[in-house]
Amino acid sequence: MNLRLTDDETEALRRRAEQEGRSMQDVARTAIGEYVSDRPARLRAAIDRVRTEDAELLARLAR
Repeated sequence: MNLRLTDDETEALRRRAEQEGRSMQDVARTAIGEYVSDRPARLRAAIDRVRTEDAELLARLAR
C-alpha cells in the first residue's frame, strides 16, 4: 500500500513524529488504528452516560 500525502500533511506528520520522538510511520499507523477502532463509539457512550446520570447537575451548571 502506498499512501500519498500532500506536502502540508507530510510536514505536519513529520513535526508530530519529531515532537513525540517516533517515526512518521509509527505515528501514522497509530492514527489509523485509532480511526478504525471502536473508540468513537465508546466515547459517545461515555458522554451519553454522563449526560444521563448527571443531568440535574449539568442543568444547574448551565444556569
